[in-house]
Amino acid sequence: MSTSRGRRDLSAARARRAAGAAAVEQHLVQQDGVIARFQVLDAGWRPSDIARQLRRREWARLHDGVYLTHTGAPTWTQRAWAAVLWAHPAALCGPSALRAFEGVRRAGADDHDVVHVAIEAERRVVAPSGVTVRRRVRLDQDAQWNLGPPRVRYEEAVLDVAEAETTESRALGHVTDAVGARRTTADRLVTALLGRPRTRRRAWLLAALDDIRAGTSSVLEHAYLARVVRPHGLPEGVRQAAVASGGRVTYRDVDLPELGLVVELDGAQHHTGSADRARDLDRDLDAAADAGRRTVRLGWSQTHDRACVTAERLARILRAAGWTGRPMPCGTGCDLDPGKIDPPDGADLPIAS
Repeated sequence: MSTSRGRRDLSAARARRAAGAAAVEQHLVQQDGVIARFQVLDAGWRPSDIARQLRRREWARLHDGVYLTHTGAPTWTQRAWAAVLWAHPAALCGPSALRAFEGVRRAGADDHDVVHVAIEAERRVVAPSGVTVRRRVRLDQDAQWNLGPPRVRYEEAVLDVAEAETTESRALGHVTDAVGARRTTADRLVTALLGRPRTRRRAWLLAALDDIRAGTSSVLEHAYLARVVRPHGLPEGVRQAAVASGGRVTYRDVDLPELGLVVELDGAQHHTGSADRARDLDRDLDAAADAGRRTVRLGWSQTHDRACVTAERLARILRAAGWTGRPMPCGTGCDLDPGKIDPPDGADLPIAS
């Protein structure tokens, strides 16, 4: 009887060890070879089992209570897993969440990048080297715990990065890149932003997202709209107008069909080689050949650095094309001189104060 019980007990112990080993292995597979002490103990292993893995150099310690299944340099993904397990419960946030969503395609990605994690606002921890911790209200609501590693939602990560930027143009760049890559929409970003009443530049970002929703697709296009067009009373035109030509669809940055004019905005990313320049010229030719449109091509310096001078020159072009509106200086010291712009039909052109 005792022998039979002993055999049953031994069999049960073996089954528990096998189940524990399977649970540990499952964690390691799902977490890119990274595991936390609490997961190991929950699986039924003992502290001595962890010590044995470390002693045999089958595991290496990444952070206090977090281990990796090799002793070489960890990848960024392994470091990301280690950070969220060390700060558990935690989720990647800001640039780290964006990298987790976008992978190696994210510009400037490096295995040594700092890992940014978010924890609940009431917690206090001291971050280890290579990890930055942000305390966050509503983390449980904002995080996607089912993803590996856990991370805040894409829209929240975009807004985190935009809020941290030092300039409006760089902040806007993250927003337009996210929408332009079709990873999210302006509407979803607006919804996320409305839930963040303390966000820096909140009103400005909401206005910028409204422009993006209406067709602005780049930082340069927004600068053209916000610095050249609106302050000087120029017509906005149709942004990102789709045009079928030669069996393909192209997009005009700004189309003014009633004036036969197209404005194309060329950021630095459009000047990376002769092929890009050739495509730009092909678009100009298509506009002229298919619809008799004249194309005005502007760059960063015209829209951002010399916006008032550009507005005056553009107003003269618009006037020659038949525009009957009234350009105006944007304020004191504006370089737009209404006196240099020919009024229609010989009428006097009022100078705006």
